[in-house]
Amino acid sequence: MRELSEWSVSDSGTGDDEIVANGNRLLIGNGYLGYRGTVEEADASYLPACNLSGVYDRRGGLWREPVNAPNGLSVRLRATGAADGDHPLSIKDSSLASHEQVLDFRYGVHSRSSAWRLGGAEVRVRAERFASLADVHLLCLRYSIRADLDIRLEIRQGIDCVLWDINGPHLEGRAFARDGGELSVSCRTQELGIPLAVVSLSALSFEPASEAVDESSGHFRILALDAKAGVDYTLCVFSSVYTGLDKDGDPLAAARASAGRAAAEGYASALATQKEKWDAIWEKGDVVIEGDDYSRRALRYSLYQLQIIAPRHAEGLSIPARGLSGQTYKGAIFWDTEMFIAPYFLHAEPAVARNFIAYRIATLDGARRKAREYGYRGAFYAWESQETGDDACSHFNVVDVFTGRPMRTYFRDKQVHISADVAYSIKRYIDITGDSSILDEGGLEVILECARFYISFAYYSPERGRYEILDVTGPDEYHERVNNDAFTNRMIRHCLDAARECLSLLGRTAPESLERIVAKIGFGADLGRLEELRAALYVPSPGEDGVIEQFDGYSRLEDCGLDELRSRALDPREYWGGANGIASGTRVIKQADVVLMLNLFGADYPPEIKKANLDYYEPRTEHGSSLSRCVYSLLACETGDSEWAYPFFRKTAEIDLTGDSKHYAGLVYIGGTHPAANGGAWMAAVLGFCGLSIVDGKIILKPRLPAAWTSVSFSLSLRNVEYAVVVETGGYTIREK
Repeated sequence: MRELSEWSVSDSGTGDDEIVANGNRLLIGNGYLGYRGTVEEADASYLPACNLSGVYDRRGGLWREPVNAPNGLSVRLRATGAADGDHPLSIKDSSLASHEQVLDFRYGVHSRSSAWRLGGAEVRVRAERFASLADVHLLCLRYSIRADLDIRLEIRQGIDCVLWDINGPHLEGRAFARDGGELSVSCRTQELGIPLAVVSLSALSFEPASEAVDESSGHFRILALDAKAGVDYTLCVFSSVYTGLDKDGDPLAAARASAGRAAAEGYASALATQKEKWDAIWEKGDVVIEGDDYSRRALRYSLYQLQIIAPRHAEGLSIPARGLSGQTYKGAIFWDTEMFIAPYFLHAEPAVARNFIAYRIATLDGARRKAREYGYRGAFYAWESQETGDDACSHFNVVDVFTGRPMRTYFRDKQVHISADVAYSIKRYIDITGDSSILDEGGLEVILECARFYISFAYYSPERGRYEILDVTGPDEYHERVNNDAFTNRMIRHCLDAARECLSLLGRTAPESLERIVAKIGFGADLGRLEELRAALYVPSPGEDGVIEQFDGYSRLEDCGLDELRSRALDPREYWGGANGIASGTRVIKQADVVLMLNLFGADYPPEIKKANLDYYEPRTEHGSSLSRCVYSLLACETGDSEWAYPFFRKTAEIDLTGDSKHYAGLVYIGGTHPAANGGAWMAAVLGFCGLSIVDGKIILKPRLPAAWTSVSFSLSLRNVEYAVVVETGGYTIREK
């Protein structure tokens, strides 16, 4: 049974589905690595993982995906002296008497308590672990055993090299070394030969009766323990992971030094430091909802999920669509980061949002290569972006559930709005922070190359006397290869506007830099084309009923209800989009599209237009993406209906608590955590219900709290000043910290 408390979530489930869900739900991390919420004795069938940020590998012709490091916190316990025979003590064993796992999301600590009844004896294990924020390479574990009768136990502790991979194995050339309680594994990735080292250093509170080494599936110490009744036996494990991408010299030497420092410090001291680090994070990033305990807890949990994947440790890293919870979606960075994750950090910790931009700057050449691949100029950013910015997205990204064959999809080559999304995030960063230095550090080059891509992509219709954007796929992925998608066209218009404004801004503040950048990329010849496209680009406008047609011809599709469409599905896993999907010939859409546009550019549209589109599109939206509901919540707040918006917020905030989300697209597993929804929950609460906006460097608040909420308190970082904000139903207070 799952329970959500003020700062913790617990679960006692031991079924296969519950084990997988808890791997996501009870995740710990620190931006460098994410360690799934599995038990210490987990083998590969439990889907354990220590996923590393920014480290990718490809095996053969399969999809590239992030690397899952060998598990340095593996501990397996066997009762070898039980009255009813030997027992491997796992949560799947029939002798299990009780079990609970808990995630303390205030301090990022995972704990478990499990007991087994072996004849007349009970053996209980209590363990807790955390991913260090002080040393992001480090995982710390304290594991204690207690029996109520004398019993002989065997402890198998060390580094498990039999990993859960979707398209692995990814590591080869394993080499083991041992020095007392220190075990190590050195290996390398298959594709690029990136070296990787894991060290597991253990400290025991007891003397084992005997000790041996096992190297069959990893590198383990086998410890025999004659446990006395009522005595606690504890081992503390300090495991460190380094790769050749880290700038610390030899990975093995660095991992040994890291684990050695932690062991010398001791578990209790390392945990105290961990709590200090988390206190500082929550001081900036917490949001406190009063009057509604569940919403407060669910939102805090969502923010925890964002904080454990924030790449503070290195420049030029971003956040994948499933965070660090596994290898789903190839560990790739999508538009999710710019549009749904960045806003939280932009307001709470701008340096993290700046790092997302640094990632796009660093991967600009990959975007240029993609544009050339399709015959265009400029930067066409990857739909699924990994470390180089080259597109990891396949042309056959979904498997047909009926034939088992890959289906041609158009995410990679037709979702051209991605470049405009990147440009939007840079311009928004400058508007909020006032920090235009990012332009001179590559930001302007990115914006101009995105604009150049659209200059080469747009089609001029002589008959209509306008530029159009043809053959694209918008955020609603169920309708592919459409013309003049409203969201896409409006985002392109913003990209062109951003290019003009940033050219002007840098011209005023750093004219020499502007001249250098324009000359470097030869953009002088495109300045006139930029103005021409901007002036004549078609952006769909509201019809007589106030509704903006999502794309050309959308209104001619069958107006089929959601229930009717669901009844047509032959398999619950079938994909609704594509050429043959059941939604493609109807007006049913996957997620917010026009509604998202109205949120991003709300100043362009009066309330009655927003209301008309909200009322029209929501009944036709399946919400088949975790990105969708928060957008409807935001626009409902804008139109004055906070009560209608409230359940959409709740559904978004609890997505990783309940595990109630899509796990398959066709036959492709897409499970894991949902950072974009986590960010969307913050957006709905703070931008929606509190009505926060930043205009010309000033804080604007328009409270519209739901009836269940009495107040919302949060911190805001604006132009190097920290503010404490309290929003109540009848007003608000803002003070400098």
